[in-house]
Amino acid sequence: MPKFAAIDIGSNSCRLAIAEVQQHKLHMLHEDREVVRLGESVFETGLISPDAMATTIRALKRFQKAVQTQVVDRVRVVATSAMRDAQNASAFTAWVKSELGWNVEVISGLEEGRLIHLGVTTHEPGARGRCLLIDLGGGSCEITLSENGRVQEMVSLPLGSVRLQQEFLHTDPPSREEQNQLRTYIDRELRKLERKFGPQAPIPLVIATSGSAAALAEASTVLAESKPAKSKGKTLIKLPARKPRNFAAHELRSALRLEPLTANTPTVRALAAQLVTMTNEQRMAVPGIGPKRSEIIIGGAFVYAELLERLKLSGFRYSPLGLRDGILAQMLADVDNRASVHRAIEQERWNGVLEICKRYAVDMKRAEPVRNDVTRLFDDLQRVHTLSPEFREWLAAAAMMQGVGRYVSHQGHHRHTHYLIANSEMFGFSPAQRALVAAIARYMGKSRPVAMDKPMRAVPVELHTSVMQSVALLRLAVALNQDLASDPVRFTSKVYPKRVLLQLQVRRGSAELERWALRKESAYFREVFRRDLDVELA
Repeated sequence: MPKFAAIDIGSNSCRLAIAEVQQHKLHMLHEDREVVRLGESVFETGLISPDAMATTIRALKRFQKAVQTQVVDRVRVVATSAMRDAQNASAFTAWVKSELGWNVEVISGLEEGRLIHLGVTTHEPGARGRCLLIDLGGGSCEITLSENGRVQEMVSLPLGSVRLQQEFLHTDPPSREEQNQLRTYIDRELRKLERKFGPQAPIPLVIATSGSAAALAEASTVLAESKPAKSKGKTLIKLPARKPRNFAAHELRSALRLEPLTANTPTVRALAAQLVTMTNEQRMAVPGIGPKRSEIIIGGAFVYAELLERLKLSGFRYSPLGLRDGILAQMLADVDNRASVHRAIEQERWNGVLEICKRYAVDMKRAEPVRNDVTRLFDDLQRVHTLSPEFREWLAAAAMMQGVGRYVSHQGHHRHTHYLIANSEMFGFSPAQRALVAAIARYMGKSRPVAMDKPMRAVPVELHTSVMQSVALLRLAVALNQDLASDPVRFTSKVYPKRVLLQLQVRRGSAELERWALRKESAYFREVFRRDLDVELA
């Protein structure tokens, strides 16, 4: 059975997850994590420091040994907030490629949120109803409103714990001025969330992921069990002193499959208020936080407290799932059509395509027939083309969106089409997949794919032939839909050793315009498939 490895290069830590496909589901084989603080210098200087790069490379080399030991079939490496912001991100990705042979994929905040949502909803049964997902990492915070396993709203905010620590909290404990600046910044960013989400019905379940949520949940559990004491009119909670540990208790709790960690809003607020008065040494002794989280926990605690209160949420439940689980689920969906997650992602991709079509005012009466015809051509001409099965979906998406460029300008709209598809967020499509679909949709005018064209340079060389074949099929589908005033032209395909015959049928009107357009495509069809294209009226 195939084995996959997912590597998440975050702003605070790197994570590895290796899983095997068993009966169309993922079975976890190995997990690893290393705190690297890749974003520490980025949020201060805009650059990844050489030391942080070297530390991360060492962690990735250890991950590579595990990947080799497990004989993994496919590895996907993604980087998040720190790499999105770093001016020298390309230098680091080149170093990773040189040392390990891995391509690092820098994903957007919304793609990060989508993958986290996919990982949680795939493995958490309770997350398939109405729920809110919060992932507060080192550089950013992704907040997703989900219903029935589908994303309803999503926002990515620059509220990561490492970022907040580096930008605002420079003394230990933080000064009153630093605290005020931190609160003002959090308030400004959360207003964006309120504008995006708008008024919402009560949310029955809040799931928080990542290390900050785990630390706050465990610390909150201890605080909730301790007795409060009064001091100058304020309620203080006694913190039991413990020695700093080299492991997080939530990891042990997760391994033992105990009850999930939870935290209620008043306790999170009380914890945030108390942590900000402590020194780093005191925070280390707080249960659940420890030495690796103590330096960066204050910002995360303030974000959670403010977020929960603003949205009138009672608290959250911690989940150990996260980005790496979403990456693995995506990899499973890409190779196993019988996996339940494959159907979920297919629907997610289709919804993403429809959203782009709606945003750019695509004429659906024109787009739908082209999509239907290109998928039928894909099926009928399988003996002719060498396209892998996933290209059927890429062709359908390109057929729907090949007219989006007209929203910008009719003149040169094919170039605008390419830009809009390649640079628009579409749930379910990775940046590489968007580049592929954009390249297919680009060449519906006079130009044809050439290796040195900008759209083709974004596509791996080994897929250039597939793009050319896809373009040829999509051009045929467009040619079959010339006259919208007449009934749709029906066709049958016959494949012979040296030629392909398309027989056109129409109930009312004439198919002369379609026959003329198809014959114009015969030269390019012959160039791509090494077969003649004949067109007849039945």
